[in-house]
Amino acid sequence: MNNRTFDVVIAGAGYVGLATAVALRAARPSLSVAIVDAAPEGIWKKDGRASAIAAAACRMLAQLDAWEEIAPEAEPITDMVVTDSRTSDPVRPVFLTFGGDVAPGEPFAHMVRNVVLNGSLRKRAAALGIDLIEGVAVSGFERGAASVAVQLADGITLDTRLLVAADGVRSRLRDMAGIKTMHWDYGQSGIVCTVAHERPHNGRADEHFLPAGPFATLPLKGNRSSIVWTEKTEDAEKLVELEPVLFEAELELRFGLKLGDIKVVDKPRAWPLGLTLARDFVQPRFALAGDAAHGIHPIAGQGLNLGFRDAAALAEIIVDADRLGRDIGALDVLEGYQRWRRFDTVQMGVTTDVLNRMFSNDFGPLRALRDIGLGLVDRMPPLKDFFIRQASGLSPDAPRLLRGEAI
Repeated sequence: MNNRTFDVVIAGAGYVGLATAVALRAARPSLSVAIVDAAPEGIWKKDGRASAIAAAACRMLAQLDAWEEIAPEAEPITDMVVTDSRTSDPVRPVFLTFGGDVAPGEPFAHMVRNVVLNGSLRKRAAALGIDLIEGVAVSGFERGAASVAVQLADGITLDTRLLVAADGVRSRLRDMAGIKTMHWDYGQSGIVCTVAHERPHNGRADEHFLPAGPFATLPLKGNRSSIVWTEKTEDAEKLVELEPVLFEAELELRFGLKLGDIKVVDKPRAWPLGLTLARDFVQPRFALAGDAAHGIHPIAGQGLNLGFRDAAALAEIIVDADRLGRDIGALDVLEGYQRWRRFDTVQMGVTTDVLNRMFSNDFGPLRALRDIGLGLVDRMPPLKDFFIRQASGLSPDAPRLLRGEAI
């Protein structure tokens, strides 16, 4: 068969595309859903990265019956420590600490390896009867009054009422739709790797602000931590090509010896960093989600969680519209999703941009000012509690899934 029909077709089998599909089918089994992914089948198993999953996203995954499989591999973040100094400074004073639960027994975030997260969502997608078409790119699409004809590179056409682009920050579908973006490059890259260390981290995460950018140490299961290390792009490219012993020596200068000897256990990789915001999130029968709609700096660890908020909001809008007999691809329906997500996205993009510019420099007066600011926040428990609630994603206007409620 060269033509197949679905209610929703999602381009991209990352966590956003999978979560959106699972949320739709779990709440509305009558909706037929397909995911199309250009990446080769099984390539997701080679992703060595890990992500910070906020408490709200954990509630969503639990509601979607995906968290039970993830939980044994998830490491709670019980404390967050912020320091600010140069690499050569003999002492790294602590300016700000976060700790505590957002609810009894519920940490504000967990660290989870991407392969575990993706694998659990794929298992749920299969159980719910979601069609997953891998290794085939979307070559184009044509919109009609009542449907979209999605052409795949292998010649098959999928007819759908709604096409969702969740194909990453360099979204080809966004370009095909003619949606413009605001973008600027930070001239930085994030070096990502996993390290093993002698002593336990006890669930503590560290964010150390260096002149080139933040250096984050995030706890994983066992005596392991995930590293997200920001450097100027030209320096990052040189660092990841160093011999392992030389790379570990550079890493140790920033990591320190607080957890004993360290050893890099995977190949370090560098990812270019920038800010990308789509000017529109929706068009008739077309919606952007996740990094296709917004790409932000990892300084606050909120990229993945913004994507989960998109998935939860879009699924809620679609399901509610379908229950009322409305056209799920109609622009007036999709504009509800755009209104819901635009302000939060722009706010987070601006916040991470300002934080990166403020902390990725070595200008003396600014360093003194930001350190005073961090110290003041540390002495104001209500303000710290506010920041923790924001980081956890548990806002009053959050989609139902992020509150742990069914759609």
